[in-house]
Amino acid sequence: MASLDAIAEAVGYRFRNPALGEEALRHRSFVHESPPSCGLRDNERLEFLGDAVLNLAIGRLLMDRFPQATEGDLSRLRAGLVNERRLARIARSLQLGAAIRLGRGEQISGGCEKDSILAGALEALLAAVFLDGGFEAAFAILERTFGPLLEELASADAGGDCKSRLQEMAQARPGALPCYTVLREEGPDHAKTFRVRLKVLGIETEGVGRSKKAAEQDAACRALRQLAGLEPAAES
Repeated sequence: MASLDAIAEAVGYRFRNPALGEEALRHRSFVHESPPSCGLRDNERLEFLGDAVLNLAIGRLLMDRFPQATEGDLSRLRAGLVNERRLARIARSLQLGAAIRLGRGEQISGGCEKDSILAGALEALLAAVFLDGGFEAAFAILERTFGPLLEELASADAGGDCKSRLQEMAQARPGALPCYTVLREEGPDHAKTFRVRLKVLGIETEGVGRSKKAAEQDAACRALRQLAGLEPAAES
């Protein structure tokens, strides 16, 4: 099992009150199996606070990075960034699972790899950092972990595999997967032009290309630019 010191090194923060960090890594299954006389508390209260800290920090990051984005754009971006799957991925990159204290049943069932447990522990850890060192300390951790993704969003107009990036943003939200529809094909067989409509995360874009795949990529890149506030939404 990884120590709190190892996690502190991974996130770049040293606790002044280690008890807060230890509480953040204590799953309810561990507390339930511990003697009541130990007086241990699980990490669910910290998880509750951490969710608020996370949303505030990501909101600030988005406002700083995309000053032209509207409230709707920012809300959609935050919804795509703050979800269980992405938080669990960050927790894995920090090797947080090895430090979470679980009950025997959860250990046997592979609890240290469950997205819900990993995401909850990360939120709890952020709350512990917030209580121990203030908002700026928690913000610094999120700025480092989410920074690369924000840069990727900001450079969406540079092209690349926009479809994959958009799919990753949307797949964590039920019913939010991108929907591509071919509107029309124009031109002779040797020089066709495709126009595709994309609906995803509450926005709608159209893309054009010499193939269906190219048109879908164009629509996906336009969607990413809209979500990042780099392109105005199409008028209805």
